[in-house]
Amino acid sequence: MALLPSLRAALPNATIWDAAELASRDPGFDTRNFGASALVRPRDVEEVAALVKFCSERGISLVAQGGRTGLAGGAATSQGQVICDLGGLNRIEDIDPFTRVAIVQAGVTLGALQEAAAQHGLDPGIDLAARGSATIGGMVSTNAGGIMAFRNGTMRHRVLGLEAVLPDGRLFCDLTRVLKTSAGYDLKHLFIGAEGTLGIVTRVALRLDPVAGASATALVGVPNAASAQHIVRHFLTSTSARLTAAEILWRNFASLMQRSLNYASGSLPLDAPCLLVLGLGADSIEAARSALEGGLAAIWEEVGIVDGLVASSEGQAAAMWRLREETVEIERAHPMAPSFDVSVPAGALDAYVARIEAGLKKLDASYAPYVYGHLADGNLHISLNCEGPVPHERHEAIEDVLYEGLREAGGSFSAEHGVGLEKREAYERHADPVKRDLAKAIKELIDPGNVMNPGKVVG
Repeated sequence: MALLPSLRAALPNATIWDAAELASRDPGFDTRNFGASALVRPRDVEEVAALVKFCSERGISLVAQGGRTGLAGGAATSQGQVICDLGGLNRIEDIDPFTRVAIVQAGVTLGALQEAAAQHGLDPGIDLAARGSATIGGMVSTNAGGIMAFRNGTMRHRVLGLEAVLPDGRLFCDLTRVLKTSAGYDLKHLFIGAEGTLGIVTRVALRLDPVAGASATALVGVPNAASAQHIVRHFLTSTSARLTAAEILWRNFASLMQRSLNYASGSLPLDAPCLLVLGLGADSIEAARSALEGGLAAIWEEVGIVDGLVASSEGQAAAMWRLREETVEIERAHPMAPSFDVSVPAGALDAYVARIEAGLKKLDASYAPYVYGHLADGNLHISLNCEGPVPHERHEAIEDVLYEGLREAGGSFSAEHGVGLEKREAYERHADPVKRDLAKAIKELIDPGNVMNPGKVVG
């Protein structure tokens, strides 16, 4: 069977690229994303269904892709596979400002939805650094979290309903637009976080939230995570403003960012064991800044704040956020450095970081991890100060240091980046065995031909 001619005959109106065209294009974060034999960009859900049916009938594995910003290899492809690029499904079909619900196609970027919702004084209630390229379908498929998850939950908590094409080409449609529904199994959750292994999400009904009129940012130096958590709790109980972000940076990470971004010494309060980037929303910029200044002053000595600065301009606020969001600087300093994404119960952050620093040094005395993340929900990102890829046995030993005891303590070895290819072996070693068995059974039931994104998550 000649794949490309057959694809063009079956989907004459879709955009189709062959391997040579893919090789000339930017694959996104992961260089393996464009390893497939062909890419098809359907124009609508009917063409997605036709593509899925085409591949299913021929036993060709199909990998759905959105903005290609994934960090766990969930969209990686290889020869013989076909990519379903959802960039053609990019319409915001409806925003209802009264019910605060948006109906969007899977290829809509988070940034586009944020801009459209803002015209109604609303917001998707989720934010992340890749907002300009990450798509709603991809975020649903990885159960993305981001900086507002502590308040609004992950994508699983934002999705009211969804539509997905099943591996046999049938359309699962549960575009519920209401919060309350108790009508048997809530099957939409099978597709949220499944990384395209059970079907391809094509449309989503999302909850929207009112946005504050303005926001303010502060950078606060603290002695440890426990001190930073006291600050977060203080602002969470505030009635004059709303905490919108609480990001923590340990010293090693903050120092790398300061050097890489060429920040002048003394321009920001950077000399502390930990830094806390705080965002606060209120009716006006003045009110937000006043609430930040007053709140920090009220607890300054109590929580042992080392230093702090409330941004006095948008430029200064942007400089604070660059410290947190320009994480590509780690990759520039340490090409292909191993990176990890864990969830740690809130009260155990300082002990966890101390434990992994000691454990990693036992593996290699030069290891000094870069640690940063979402303080209020315990999601930490960890990168090593070495060039990768590291040998398989060493990578496994590093994982064991980082993941030891997490599940038993109520945490997770994968917080918001998914399993994909990168954490497949960790999934087998660290996920609950009964959960793994059930997941495998669901995969075999829904996708018996193993057409949808094979080798990811459940293997």
